[in-house]
Amino acid sequence: MRILVQRVKNAQVIVEGDTVGEIETGLVLLVGIHTDDDVRAVEFCSKKCANLRIFSDLNGQMNLSLLETGGSALAISQFTLYGECRRGRRPSFFDAAQPEVAEPLYDLFVSHLEKLGIVVARGIFGAHMVVEINNDGPVTVMVESP
Repeated sequence: MRILVQRVKNAQVIVEGDTVGEIETGLVLLVGIHTDDDVRAVEFCSKKCANLRIFSDLNGQMNLSLLETGGSALAISQFTLYGECRRGRRPSFFDAAQPEVAEPLYDLFVSHLEKLGIVVARGIFGAHMVVEINNDGPVTVMVESP
């Protein structure tokens, strides 16, 4: 599992002209599911994202997590995170899980975040989405399951 994490001031996702998810201060989580991913990967990545200390404390140091700040998350399915670009000019997505495997794991990831107490907005799995992100910092990190 591979998650591109962006600290944001606000973000929204639009599908066919309608805003389907939006957040204020928090994290945008672009979620890629690998063909080998399972429940253990979901548990690891959801806990890691919730507890990443990438928000500033009163001294301006990155010492606070999403759980500590009370921020929310916008989770977007993103199979292209497993795009292989080393050869040729067109990315290969061989390592990305097929939708029938990826969607339940994506739903489980969101569910795990919610069980941790995080308010999660989301995109629509498999839809063409326009994602508007106001990155804060900018702070962008990659979380990957072991």
